[in-house]
Formats: sequence, C-alpha cells, structure tokens
Amino acid sequence: MDSSLFEVLSFLSLPFMLCLVLAGIHCHLGFHVLKRSVIFVDLSLAQVAAFGTALALLLGYEYDDNASYLISLVATFAAATLFALARKMEDRLPQEAIIAITYALGSAALILILDNVAHGSEHIKSMLIGKILWVQWHELSKILILYSIVAVIFYIFRKQFKSASEGSMGAKQWLWDFAFYALFGIVITSSVRIAGVLQVFAYLIVPSTLANMMLKKESQKLPFAWGLAFILSTTGMIWSYMSDLPSGAAIVVCFSIVPVLLVLVRAIGGFKH
Repeated sequence: MDSSLFEVLSFLSLPFMLCLVLAGIHCHLGFHVLKRSVIFVDLSLAQVAAFGTALALLLGYEYDDNASYLISLVATFAAATLFALARKMEDRLPQEAIIAITYALGSAALILILDNVAHGSEHIKSMLIGKILWVQWHELSKILILYSIVAVIFYIFRKQFKSASEGSMGAKQWLWDFAFYALFGIVITSSVRIAGVLQVFAYLIVPSTLANMMLKKESQKLPFAWGLAFILSTTGMIWSYMSDLPSGAAIVVCFSIVPVLLVLVRAIGGFKH
C-alpha cells in the first residue's frame, strides 16, 4: 500500500469510527423525534448543552474538563424537564413552541457569554461544527461505552418508549417523556462536545426522515438510515480531507443536500406529469 494512502487511512480511521458511533445512536433516536413531531428538539437541547459549556468556560473551567461536561449536562437536564412538562400543556402551548423558545434563549445566552470569554468566536465555531477530525481514542471509547448503555436501556424498555413517543402512556406519560428526554439529553450533550450542534442535527434528522420517505416497512428503516449515514459520512470526510475544509461542515452539507435534491427532483417530476 502506498505510504501516503496509508497515512490518510490512519488519520481518518478514528473520525470515521466516531461517525459510525454517532450514526448508530442518533439514527435510532431520530425516529422517536419524528414520531413525537418535535423536529427541532435536538437543536434546542444541543444549543442548551453548548450554553452549559460556555457557562463553564466563563466560570474558568476548560472545554474538556469533567466539570464543564457536568454543567452542560445539568443545563440539558433542566431543558429536558421543561420539555416533558410542556407536553402536558399541549392543548394550550404547542410543545414545538417551547422548544423553539428554548433554542432562541440558549443561542442568545451562548453569544452573550462567549462575548466575555477569550477566543469566544473560536469556541462558537467549535460548538457548531465540532472537532471530529481530532477525536482521541479515550474520547471515542467513553462515548462508545456511554451510548451502548443508553442503547441497552432503550432496547429493554423499547415498548414503553415507543408508546411514550406515540403519547399513549396515560398517567405515566410524563415519567416516560422525562426518561426519554433525559437519555436523549445525555447523548446530545456528549455528541455536541465532539461533533458540534449542526452535525448532531444532521445525524439525527436526515437519515430517519429519508427512511420514512422512501420505505414503508418499519423493519427496513433503521438499517437504511444506518447505511445512508455511513455513505454520507464517508463522502463528507473524504471531501473535507481532499479539499482542506472543516470536516463537520462538509459532513453536514453532504447530509443536508440529499433531502433538498430529493424534494426538487420529485417536485420537477410532479410538474412534468
């Protein structure tokens, strides 16, 4: 094997494995998000997680400190509790409205805080598109273990989470809503620190949306979403490396352009008929 090719493969191996881990958990969660009709909940929670990290920076902690992660997680849990409570008021306040308001609050507060932190603009960029190319083994192993635990919990209680997403848990609805948003918040908080807000949104929404558009059998949707995420992650990473572009932004573009093109193609096809 050519030495330069070997160096490229070695350099991209860890980021590529991280993409597979992200796809594995986020594609599954994406179907729950679509069923709940709260499309922007991940953006909102991701922004709250980023706000928590920014607050930790303002308090003097480093970006990768455990204390920084804990503060971010507490902020995310607070938002998760708010979303679970908001579902009980859907007849008066659409849940999507409080999610959007929380996103706006988190975004504005993030900017205000980072305006008072050294290298604030660089931190904003990192929180948006992440640092996936520079992931380390210990970071990958930590989130792999964490996401495996979350996946096992979702599998064990899959019937309850499915019923909760459909809104059919009765008196226990609030409890299972909170459990979902809390686990969801743990995943989002961990992902944002490495992959950034935009990439997390892409992994969560795009594959599951396209699977729902193109397939009818439920058993085929998740494998399709995983395969699509695999292809788009690979394409974005290779493109970013060859063109010397930010990897997170390149991957988000690759994910986002597919549904846009699909809508255009179907619309043009409909006009012709």
